Amino acid sequence: MTENATGPQVPDPPRDRLRIGIDLGGTKIEILALGEEGREVLRRRVPTPQQDYPAILNTLEELILETESTLHARGTVGLGTPGALSLATGLIKNANSTCLNGQPLQRDLEARLGREIRIANDANCFTLSEAVDGAGAGAEVVFGVILGTGVGGGIVVKGQVLRGANAIAGEWGHNPLPSHTEADLPLPHCYCGRRGCIETYLSGPGLEADHQRTTGCELSAPEIEQQATVGEPTCEASITRYEERLARGLAHVINILDPDVIVLGGGLSRMKRLYRTVPELWQSHVFSDRMNIRLLPNVHGDSSGVRGAAWLWGVFG
Repeated sequence: MTENATGPQVPDPPRDRLRIGIDLGGTKIEILALGEEGREVLRRRVPTPQQDYPAILNTLEELILETESTLHARGTVGLGTPGALSLATGLIKNANSTCLNGQPLQRDLEARLGREIRIANDANCFTLSEAVDGAGAGAEVVFGVILGTGVGGGIVVKGQVLRGANAIAGEWGHNPLPSHTEADLPLPHCYCGRRGCIETYLSGPGLEADHQRTTGCELSAPEIEQQATVGEPTCEASITRYEERLARGLAHVINILDPDVIVLGGGLSRMKRLYRTVPELWQSHVFSDRMNIRLLPNVHGDSSGVRGAAWLWGVFG
């Protein structure tokens, strides 16, 4: 039996009986508990305190302790975050939730809980989830792509997240879009300080900005897609440009990583046409005479990130 100063007494069964995952997002925090054999036993979402690091810490601690109290068990804890944990300083870097940047999130939460937690980029968590028992199950190398408010990526090799020497493996969204054409100019500004990053073209806001720049019409990404499906020509042209850019961007990854499976996540991954058109378009950019790579939609949807956070401690044996 373990007593925490800020919570109730919690029994200590073997930790392989419970995996707790947390997805720390910009607008919501989701917690998930997986029991034996990966069965979901609890899920809860709460709003993320906006730009308030101490309040975020409080919320994370409360969610974990309340989950364990409800389930009468103590579990391993994995946390998916925007940005990454610097291997040099142990501080969060590159997070679009800027109040996290420069903060010792892992150390602070471990001090409050009195135990080790594991932390990974949210795109890595998404990829791990889909590699364990999602679209990439059984594949040796899986590249996971987030196409949402931003563009992220993660790599899983033989069931293990590839973090990299600088904890940025898979961060393709802040590479330049390859093989610029006239339609790609002028190169858009990116929040990272560079121009022409893949994220500025392939994120939801990137698609919206491209459509407005080309047509003068302000529409949301879902509206552009919906109008394209009914044949509106300017929206169809915007989606066609998006598909061609996505093909170029992914071909660049394929030429370096050559994964077995590429899994798409995020809001834009719901465009079903991508899975047909993009593999046709990337062929001319890939340095190979054959293509065995599968481009697939995710299986677990919005839950993939939080599931992958739970799996940071490994799957049940």
